[in-house]
Amino acid sequence: MSVFTRRTFLIRTALVGTAFCLPVGLAGAALAAPGKPETTTVELGFIALTDSAPLIIAKEKGYFAKEGMTGVELKKQTSWAVTRDNLELGGARGGIDGAHLLTPMAYLLTTGAISKSNQPVPMNILARLNVNGQGISMSKEFLKYKFTVKSPGLSNAVEEKNKTGDKFKAAVTFPGGSHDLWMRYWLAANGVDPNKKADLVVIPPPQMVANMQSGTMDTFCVGEPWNERLVNKKLGYTALTTGEIWKDHPEKAFAMRADWVKKNPNAALRLLMAVQQAQKWADNPANTKELATILAQDKYVKASVDDLLPRLQGTIDYGTGKVVKNSPLKMKFWANNASFPYKSHDTWFVTEDIRWGYLPKGTNIKALVGKVNRSDLWREAAKANGIKEIPASDSRGVEVFFDGVRFDATNPMAYLNALKIKTLK
Repeated sequence: MSVFTRRTFLIRTALVGTAFCLPVGLAGAALAAPGKPETTTVELGFIALTDSAPLIIAKEKGYFAKEGMTGVELKKQTSWAVTRDNLELGGARGGIDGAHLLTPMAYLLTTGAISKSNQPVPMNILARLNVNGQGISMSKEFLKYKFTVKSPGLSNAVEEKNKTGDKFKAAVTFPGGSHDLWMRYWLAANGVDPNKKADLVVIPPPQMVANMQSGTMDTFCVGEPWNERLVNKKLGYTALTTGEIWKDHPEKAFAMRADWVKKNPNAALRLLMAVQQAQKWADNPANTKELATILAQDKYVKASVDDLLPRLQGTIDYGTGKVVKNSPLKMKFWANNASFPYKSHDTWFVTEDIRWGYLPKGTNIKALVGKVNRSDLWREAAKANGIKEIPASDSRGVEVFFDGVRFDATNPMAYLNALKIKTLK
């Protein structure tokens, strides 16, 4: 047997062996897998949030290992600011090379807008980790209003609060991040200029409830399970889930440093394949209770199953007497192309960061999105996974928000120019 033939035989034998370990529907994936990974080790960051699930499941259920990435280490980050700092450092300097990340952060890092050195830290978005699953919660002080997504009385309530000399405080998780943008969109759509009428403060997700309990904020926007915990502890109520602002909106991303992806293309694809497999597992209702149990561990979200499970199942107790079951706006990891990183969605995030002055008005949106968003790699990984439902377009089409505003990614400036409340730089 020639060296070439023997090597081919051994590789095929190994890959077939791996295939038998894969879930039904993915058994043929390994045969179409990319080449040998350039490295089998990488450190990935995550925040204590339900939507970090795809990375955690890829690790816990062995999907990373099955794809040859046997040395993946998940490193819990205490805040998005720490995630930013560690991504800027990179794995070679004691940081991390990839993360469960607020989608806009990938763009803010790539431009250097948020890096400590003020230098660009080019990033690649490989997948969307989830859609929906965030919330805007209010303190008990505002329970009498029972605010919802459409709250015409919000402006007056904010004015009354501000007259006391204690400015209305709205907590978000990172400046220019998705929660910042959801909060600003909701306030502005209801007549409250977030820059003039509110004091936006940054609080790490796991600290939101404690800060609400201490009376240091009036509202916050954060991912689960922290909205659920607030309701369970009877410290406030959910005014809205973010899916009510924009149905099936994009949320977290699986992002890697671009230099790591360039240096390790096969390893990057294998990581992405594992994440896609984990997303399918996490979205299967048969696995939801086990998912909540895994996430509840101290090393991951460090929350009770009672805080995690209901909203994962689509049961939303708003804390006002309103309870919705089987919500179509529950967090999704895979269904309805939740994992696919639509460039049209990233275009909205960049446009909103321009709207609020986090990026300059002259930003070349299309070029920036084209540089960061690697939907091409997602498609390649999906084909290797044997997935047939692959979006042909990088756009999900024109998006419509709760207030009737429409966003067409082919003309983001028309959207931006039509908005009344904004702060351009």
